[in-house]
Order: sequence, then structure tokens, then C-alpha cells
Amino acid sequence: MRSFIQSIFGKGAPKQLRILPQDVTITMAPGQTLLEAALANDIPYPHDCTVGTCASCKTRLKQGRVREATPFGYTLSKAELDAGYILACQAFPRDELTVVELDVQSATLPPAEQFEARIVATEPLTHDILKVTVQADRPVHYLAGQYAKLRIPGSERFRCYSFANAPQRNGRSSIEFYIRKVPGGEFTGALFSAELDGKPLEMEAPHGTFYLRGGDAPMVCIAGGSGLAPLISILEHIRGNRIQRDCTLLFGARTQGDLYQLDSIANIAANWRGEFRFIPVLSQEPEVSDWTGARGLVTDHIPAEFCDSAEGYLCGPPPMIDAAITRLLELGIPLEKIFYDKFTDGRDL
Repeated sequence: MRSFIQSIFGKGAPKQLRILPQDVTITMAPGQTLLEAALANDIPYPHDCTVGTCASCKTRLKQGRVREATPFGYTLSKAELDAGYILACQAFPRDELTVVELDVQSATLPPAEQFEARIVATEPLTHDILKVTVQADRPVHYLAGQYAKLRIPGSERFRCYSFANAPQRNGRSSIEFYIRKVPGGEFTGALFSAELDGKPLEMEAPHGTFYLRGGDAPMVCIAGGSGLAPLISILEHIRGNRIQRDCTLLFGARTQGDLYQLDSIANIAANWRGEFRFIPVLSQEPEVSDWTGARGLVTDHIPAEFCDSAEGYLCGPPPMIDAAITRLLELGIPLEKIFYDKFTDGRDL
């Protein structure tokens, strides 16, 4: 047993972890992951789930080798792995010195706060997606693209949902989410049967390293299913602040009945400063229907004219995200300018 533990955690001199761009070096205790060591030393480090699924602690490994508690490839794309990215929550150091680099902006995100909230309205958007309006006990400050964690008092776990409306300067107390029903899901089952209407909820926010970056670079936004929520937040924020950026929004759905918020998208387009293109793509629409738009996989319809100064914002299921990253890299958009939030059933059971 002792040799097994030593094979995992190593032995000898204490291992060191240097974190850039803060240029802080700490000594790691035996058995700590990189994330655990940073948090134990009161160093702000982006994180959320701590089990290797959310990618909030995605970090570029600059020096040293690490051992994976669970494979990084479960969450990170091949392109990210090839570029040297790891998940700090699943990484144990193998060498005496490990050097990692955080995204400068993500390293300074505000910490999450606790709120009391309750559901005040619901509206069906499709057969399996609800628009849910939650009233918080005080204004919530967040960045466009981030998410909140909701929990029924007494429940063991939080569920994660992206903000669907733009943030406001003084915070927002009335908040919208687009929530998909998951078969067998305890939380979404109760939500869709109206059992949670008016009931108290615990909310923790903001969370996430997916958010709008500054600047005026052209954007390609790709959404699948309820992944439209954070992109609506981002686009509404840009429109409301009269920021001039060219944008292409691709929305992948199964059939026409799975398309939603089309009026909101049309309003964004009508008041957009710059060029705005909307491309809905249906993957399972019957051939005999009246649909004349794009069909197939949404990633097959990404326009080819993006330049290396463009940014990608991707929200949806993991296969869509991975395919989109590959395609955007082929078009010349650098990995550092591709931002995503993978939506899995585990977010909203």
C-alpha cells in the first residue's frame, strides 16, 4: 500500500507550484492537486465542480509533468490537450517544480455569493425547454455568459444554469434561465410539473469562465439546445451597450419545433451595430416539411471567411463543442480566442 501511495504522490523534497501571471510560488502538501494547493494558500483560482467536468480550472501547463486523476480528455478537446492545457482539479505534480499559467481575466473574476430566491414565472419555449424567471433577494452581479447554481433547500446538490438576460450595471434581481427537461431528473421533473413555483431556492452566483471578452473583434457564436441562454445574454449585452461588432449566430436544433426565442434574436439583429447573421440549422427536420433553411450538423454550416482576429463563443453539448473547436481552428481562429461552455445532463438533473 505504501509503495502504491508513493507512486501516486511521489516522495522526497516538497513539490513547488508557480502560478502565472501572478508569479506566485507555493509549496504543495503531499496528495494535493494543483487546485487544492492554490486554494489552500488563499490564491484565487477559477474553479467550480472540482471533479473534472466543468473546465473552469482549465490551465496551461508551462513547465513540469502532471498525473491525471481522471483523463483530461473527458472535458478538454484534443486541440486543447495538444496546446498544453490541463485541469488543475485533476492534476497531481510529478516533478519538483510545476509552472502553470491562468487566463489573465479569468484569474480576477469576482467570487460567488449566496442568495435566497424563488421562481416567480415559467413559460414553455419548446416541448422540453422552459423560460424560468427567478427573483433574488438582492441584485446579482455577473458577466454576460456566466451562470448560477440553484438548489432546493435540503437538497444535496446544486444545478447549474446560465443567465439568459444581460447583466445590469447595478445588478439584476429578476433573472431568466432557459432550462431543459432531463428525463428522470429530480429537479427538472419537479420544475416542469410546477411543484417549484413560488418555492424558496438557494442560489450561488456568479460562476463560470465563459463570458464576453472586451474589444470589437468579429464573433461567431454557436448554440445547441438550451445553450442559447448565455449567448442571448452576451448578445443582449452587446446590443444594449451599443458595441459595434460583426456577429454570426448559428443555432442548432432538431426540428422547427425546437427553435425558440426567434423574436428575441430578430430584435437583437434589428438593433445591432455592425453586421449580424443568424443561421438556424435543423438536424432531424422531416424532408417533406416546408423548411427551406440549413439542415444537418450546425458545425457544418460555419462560414469560412472568419479571420484570425475573430472570436468564437460556443455553448451546447460536448460533441458539438469539440467539432466547433476543430472547425474554427481550421479557419484560422486561435485556440486562445475560442471560448465555450459545455452543457451536459449533469448540469440540470
